[in-house]
Amino acid sequence: LLPDINKPMVIDADGLNLLAADSISLLTKSSLSSIIITPHPGEMGRLLGKTAAEVQSDRLNAVRQAASLTLAIVVLKGARTVICDPEGNVFVNSTGNPGMASGGMGDILTGMIASFLGQGMSGIEAAKAGVYLHGLAGDMAAADFGEAGLIATDLLDRIPKAIKWLQNKKTV
Repeated sequence: LLPDINKPMVIDADGLNLLAADSISLLTKSSLSSIIITPHPGEMGRLLGKTAAEVQSDRLNAVRQAASLTLAIVVLKGARTVICDPEGNVFVNSTGNPGMASGGMGDILTGMIASFLGQGMSGIEAAKAGVYLHGLAGDMAAADFGEAGLIATDLLDRIPKAIKWLQNKKTV
């Protein structure tokens, strides 16, 4: 189905596992309207035929390699999430904290990026905005509760606050 879709999309979780099983060839065959993949280091390792440790030891090279192979925008999740477009332009996120390493956080990120795509942002802008605001909402949740024990709904409840903060900052 993927090669026949000409709409922006975000692929995460089991979608990435299916791509890894197919040697990620489907992405290069698709029309590539705006495809964003959001692997964590383990998923990235499966996509590249490496271990998660190898991915973590050289995150910048791994994200560039994945973007080149897939022709997609790649969001390598983790401490200082790294974003790379197919041209090799890399962006390192400054927001987020270790408390965000818990179940459901990646689902929220994927939803945020997909939402920004749906609102008309380009793929790279949707990825950058989603990653930044996701981390900012996580930082706000950590400020309220501490990093230990953060859960996805703690972050979810702070997304509107993070967006409002950024909008206010841009108008000053």
